[in-house]
Amino acid sequence: FSFLQERLRYMLVLLLLLHGADSFYVPGVAPINFHHNDPVEIKAVKLTSSRTQLPYEYYSLPFCQPTKITYKAENLGEVLRGDRIVNTPFQVSMNVEKKCEVLCNFPNKPVTLTVEQSKLVAERIREDYYVHLIADNLPVATRLEFYSNREEEEKKKEKDVQFEHGYRLGFMDGNKFYLHNHLSFILYYHREDVEENQEPTYRVVRFEVIPQSIKLEDLKADEKSMCTLPEATGSAPQEIDPSKENQLLFTYSVHWEESDIKWASRWDTYLTMSDVQIHWFSIINSVVVVFFLSGILSMIIIRTLRKDIANYNKEDDIEDTMEESGWKLVHGDVFRPPQYPMILSSLLGSGIQLFCMILIVIFVAMLGMLSPSSRGALMTTACFLFMFMGVFGGFFAGRLYRTLKGHRWKKGAFCTATLYPGVVFGICFVLNCFIWGKHSSGAVPFPTMVALLCMWFGISLPLVYLGYYFGFRKQPYDNPVRTNQIPRQIPEQRWYMNKFVGILMAGILPFGAMFIELFFIFSAIWENQFYYLFGFLFLVFIILVVSCSQISIVMVYFQLCAEDYRWWWRTFLVSGGSAFYVLIYAIFYFVNKLDIVEFIPSLLYFGYTALMVLSFWLLTGTIGFYAAYMFVRKIYAAVKID
Repeated sequence: FSFLQERLRYMLVLLLLLHGADSFYVPGVAPINFHHNDPVEIKAVKLTSSRTQLPYEYYSLPFCQPTKITYKAENLGEVLRGDRIVNTPFQVSMNVEKKCEVLCNFPNKPVTLTVEQSKLVAERIREDYYVHLIADNLPVATRLEFYSNREEEEKKKEKDVQFEHGYRLGFMDGNKFYLHNHLSFILYYHREDVEENQEPTYRVVRFEVIPQSIKLEDLKADEKSMCTLPEATGSAPQEIDPSKENQLLFTYSVHWEESDIKWASRWDTYLTMSDVQIHWFSIINSVVVVFFLSGILSMIIIRTLRKDIANYNKEDDIEDTMEESGWKLVHGDVFRPPQYPMILSSLLGSGIQLFCMILIVIFVAMLGMLSPSSRGALMTTACFLFMFMGVFGGFFAGRLYRTLKGHRWKKGAFCTATLYPGVVFGICFVLNCFIWGKHSSGAVPFPTMVALLCMWFGISLPLVYLGYYFGFRKQPYDNPVRTNQIPRQIPEQRWYMNKFVGILMAGILPFGAMFIELFFIFSAIWENQFYYLFGFLFLVFIILVVSCSQISIVMVYFQLCAEDYRWWWRTFLVSGGSAFYVLIYAIFYFVNKLDIVEFIPSLLYFGYTALMVLSFWLLTGTIGFYAAYMFVRKIYAAVKID
């Protein structure tokens, strides 16, 4: 028992270290120091909605525009996410208050929205769109205060504060649409320590907004573009009638507050998840369950195997051994090459490529180098790593293809370099055409698509060929037993040895270990949340690798005991069984958590989910296959065969 306590203590220390890694700030991003009255630029990122999953750029709606619109040069990840970062006409200066100012046009000449524009704004409000702005690279957030379920006395004192990313474009009341046309910016600064005679410097540490809807008549504006806000009780909201022209004023106010938050931890507000507790419980639960099951499986397998090997190696009782049933009987067929060895080795090569990419990305992100403050860094890193990991994918695929008696290595290399990426590119291209049709900023621009194709054929393909060439030239894996000329007849199998039953049984354990984390990843992708708990994710990934390997070994052992030696493809399919459960979970998430009703958003959801499920199947199938292959070679090497 003390040993178990010790193990748990070690695990908790490891978890704490991993959790500490989450808030570790990204190296190489320098803070910007502002002096009093320095301009603080406010930029717009995009409009998003979890109901349509289609991002739009800021000026797709008739907002006030600056005299010259300039877009920021973006990295690959930002383009793929649909970010189009652009300047806005908001004039904000460090530590300078603004009561109320008109944003564009003169106060005596309000903005007029045409019927078309009014219709568009009303539709975006109905689709629940949020506007995302940034100041000094910090995204804007809306503060939500609510009382938690505490005791009555405490209720009066304490409110729970949570932050929502961006601010709502507007709201609906009955069948009427109201636009948030006044923004109250609240910016927090941290005063830096400077020497006595120097001018004080400030850093922006939080960016909040309170959006309001105020009718044109209630905003009393003067000639200097100043305005006075009405009393909170007496004002009417600004309605947008989609059937006619609408007149309104866009206004804003700026309020500065000093804060104790240091610049290095300014992202913590955005990343505080309300349910970190769930992560702790789920991780410890998964770890304990998986290690417990692993212990039991290993014990059973090792004990049974020892018994088997001892029995098979007893030379004095040859007669019994001849009639023995079990995995030794198929020794002459167990390494017989399967059907379609080229496709199998190509898929496994892509699986290795994915495995290396995911492992490195999660590890680097865990060290804090891909924090949300460096926008699009995660996507960019993942794309480039997948291209460069082609060397390893090609090497493993080439060596396995040689082992399976394959001869056409050039065709095999081409198959490895194009099979999985080709499917991904095809699905993404079709989905992109639909997004283009909707004029969304989520559509990958044509030049970016050409650049991705050039990366695929200019970096990935040659690297896969290089790896394949060396893998194919290397000594094939040495199989401990010879393969017979004539294949052995396979006895009739029991119902539970069916492939589909195997997939259902093998998928439960790995999926159970990671499904809580899957919920948070889905929320990050589909509900525009930040995902940053890479410490937890790294641990979940290790648990996934361990559980996939063990389940795969158990399944292949049962299969060989049933004298069925066609294990190559079957192990690959069965080990990826948890991908089937991921698909079921994605459908459950779609029905229960998202209120997507239209055709194109649903198509996008299921298109991207199909890609995730395919990648996950390749990843888990590859892990299981290599574990089973090593196991099979080990056990046949331990048996004396005449």
